Amino acid sequence: MTLHDQIKQLIIDCLDLEDVTIADIETDAPLFGDGLGLDSIDALELGLAIKKQFDVKIEANSDATKAHFYSVATLASFIESQRGQE
Repeated sequence: MTLHDQIKQLIIDCLDLEDVTIADIETDAPLFGDGLGLDSIDALELGLAIKKQFDVKIEANSDATKAHFYSVATLASFIESQRGQE
């Protein structure tokens, strides 16, 4: 499973998106607002799940963090960059 697919599955699992499949989530589409339509509570839950699964540090309430959470693609890039710093 690719990192993109792992992130998509994590989004589905941690947010209980029952009618959504990995194929339904576009890699470059926004996760919040017009895209997948997630909200700030979803962001907190997703952030915790990503920290736990990928063992990365996420700064709360920073503009950089908001940028990382824009899409599956930006999250994957962020996780890859964090893995490189270990």
